[in-house]
Amino acid sequence: MFSKIRLLVRNSHGFVVKTSVRCLRSQIPIVLQSKDSSDDRSTSGNLTHFGYQTVPEEEKDKKVYKVFEDVAESYDLMNDAMSMGIHRLWKDAFVEELGPTPGSKLLDMAGGTGDIAFRLLKYLSNTQAADKRESHLTVSDINQHMLNVGKAKAEKLEYRDKANCVLDWVCADAENLQFEDNTYTAYTIAFGIRNCTHIDKVLSEAYRVLAPGGRFLCLEFSHLTNETLQKIYDTYSFEVIPPMGQILAGQWDAYQYLVESIRRFPRKDEFVQMIRSAGFSHVTYRDLSLGICSIHSGFKLK
Repeated sequence: MFSKIRLLVRNSHGFVVKTSVRCLRSQIPIVLQSKDSSDDRSTSGNLTHFGYQTVPEEEKDKKVYKVFEDVAESYDLMNDAMSMGIHRLWKDAFVEELGPTPGSKLLDMAGGTGDIAFRLLKYLSNTQAADKRESHLTVSDINQHMLNVGKAKAEKLEYRDKANCVLDWVCADAENLQFEDNTYTAYTIAFGIRNCTHIDKVLSEAYRVLAPGGRFLCLEFSHLTNETLQKIYDTYSFEVIPPMGQILAGQWDAYQYLVESIRRFPRKDEFVQMIRSAGFSHVTYRDLSLGICSIHSGFKLK
């Protein structure tokens, strides 16, 4: 598969893309050598990271917005291509882990094109409840372009009415939510928190808007525990995913950022501590696909 993709890039884009791929190869050993350094992920003053670039915080917000504005229409296609469809299984496992019940009030942050929201609706539609209580699902994203794609897809859902769930779409910043305190039964965020500038603020806001007894659930890319497999995964990520982004979506830089952002995200034990520091209890995580991604869970007890 790798050789076919590289050949296609050469035929379609010539010398420029071949040079870029060679450059990425030369960068991979550096990435592997520095991936354990906590200093590499630190910020100084008002500076933060956009992939491997160090940028002002306000500039990162704009850059991330532009990334998802550019890839919104092709986001689902690229997810399938990059993960060979496995992301669908991860998201299924994520929703099954939550197991929403009728009458729940759910907030799906970074909900974008609706992948998690539609799975929540389908789960609710298949849940039998004697009292048929109405559920409420708010899909929220900072990027209106992503929400627009999700809203268009929602109109075609066959099981929406059967779910007995009110569905709202709200453009909001995960670091500064407009929702009231103690509102939601569950807060979900899938493949979105690593793109936020202040992860601690996102977690604090999640805790604030959850009702006592509410659950925080996060699905995010992680780091494999096997070093050999991690090197193979890094090679695939840096040599295949950006060229694939160029071929399928005309977006090399956007997918280069997405790959780099995974490497910048805190390691599992570090992220667990961040969740606890936000006030959550019974914090755990579960690896999927050998740790390529993980489901992180925590509860607001009071």
